[in-house]
Order: sequence, then structure tokens, then C-alpha cells
Amino acid sequence: MKDTTIPLYSRVSLNQDFPEYNLRQGDIATFIDTVPDPEDGEDGYILEVFNALGESIDVVTVPKSAVAPLRSDEILTVRSQLVRKQPEVG
Repeated sequence: MKDTTIPLYSRVSLNQDFPEYNLRQGDIATFIDTVPDPEDGEDGYILEVFNALGESIDVVTVPKSAVAPLRSDEILTVRSQLVRKQPEVG
């Protein structure tokens, strides 16, 4: 992946799912800081996640490679953050 410097407080999109945070590829967050990997691996990005009304709902850390700057050819979408349980069979 091309190394792109993302300015602090920029909106970014995820390019992979993070089920542990209930985040999906394409979700948008705000880049708020970088954390170095203690073992010289990939740095992490600290992101603040907001709901559709602009209310902060989580702060998460993801690998730098999982984040991309927003592009002018992308369209924003909305999805529910609720996790729907599958109906029990039987």
C-alpha cells in the first residue's frame, strides 16, 4: 500500500472489518492519533467513531494499513450499529 500521510482529525474509511468493534469495511471515523508498535511492526491509528448524528460512540485502535483517506468519488452511507441476532432454529 502506498504510504499516505493522513492529517490529524481527517475523516477516514476502514478498508476491512473489525467485528470486535462492530465496525465494517467502508465505515467512516476520524483519525486522532498514531501509536507506534512496540516491536517495530506496523503503527496503529487511533480513530474516533461517531454515529450519524455526530455523537462520539467509540475510540478504537486499528493497524495503519486498515485506514484510507476519503476520496471524492465515494458516497457516504448509513447502517445500524445494532447487531442483529440470528433466529434460533429448532
